[in-house]
Amino acid sequence: MRGIVMRAPDITSTTDFYTEFWGLKVVKSEGNMTYLRGTGPEPFIYGLKDAATYGIEYVHFGMENRAEMDALYTHVKAKGAPVLGKPATFDDFIGGYGFEVLDPDNRRLRFTTDLKMNAQDDEFAYPRKVSHVVLNTPDLEALEQWYQDVLGFRTSDYSADMMVFMRCNRDHHSIALVRAQYPSINHVAFEMPDLDSFMRGIGRMKQKGQVPSWGPGRHGPGNNPFAYFVSPSGYVIEFTSELQQIDEATHEAKVWSRTDPDSMDRWMTAGPPTPAQRAVMAGRPDVGFPELRKD
Repeated sequence: MRGIVMRAPDITSTTDFYTEFWGLKVVKSEGNMTYLRGTGPEPFIYGLKDAATYGIEYVHFGMENRAEMDALYTHVKAKGAPVLGKPATFDDFIGGYGFEVLDPDNRRLRFTTDLKMNAQDDEFAYPRKVSHVVLNTPDLEALEQWYQDVLGFRTSDYSADMMVFMRCNRDHHSIALVRAQYPSINHVAFEMPDLDSFMRGIGRMKQKGQVPSWGPGRHGPGNNPFAYFVSPSGYVIEFTSELQQIDEATHEAKVWSRTDPDSMDRWMTAGPPTPAQRAVMAGRPDVGFPELRKD
């Protein structure tokens, strides 16, 4: 998981929120795009694009090298997924070699390699990277199967029959899917270097008048602490840390209860999400990739 680009009307005008409050740094701002980085090596982890609609511009994943990229493209193409061109060098500011594909909910997924990486500098209480992206979908089972068959994701755990947590590396989940009425973004989680950084980040937000909409607490699936906030554009963003690392040889997916409070919040500090929190996590319906919008 490299990051994500979000779109919304005049979203670049909210850049100060992400730099002065959330703790990201501007890498490049040009035209209708702003790229933001964390303290980790990725050239950017969060993008803001001014657009007429709300939603995901693209979710960004990495591959180790060009040989693996080409192999993934061949596999994805053979599976009949709608690819948006052959592997090539992207001509935008971030660049890199790769390709893009649309998932069944018409979300654009970008895969890159050969990016110019930064030196990692885990500044205390500032986000290191995007930990995971949570997607709402009207067909949970079909989308889970697609991520498994087409992209090779593995299922780590379930939250009853409402959520599935999926991994592409040792992190418990890079993508999670939520059963919903329509495709939309549920939230984006940013990883802090450690638990003290996680708590201090919450403190920094509170000092600036930004109170968590849910949390702090600790999830059952993934065993990660959480604190959710709502951005000026209405997107839910999360501070997290210490996400469970999976042992591929021994891990077995578990179904976690959604009625047992200890499964939802192992610290029992946050309680269940309020109706207002669930509403904002439902998000706005996302039309998907505009140039290939489905009817």
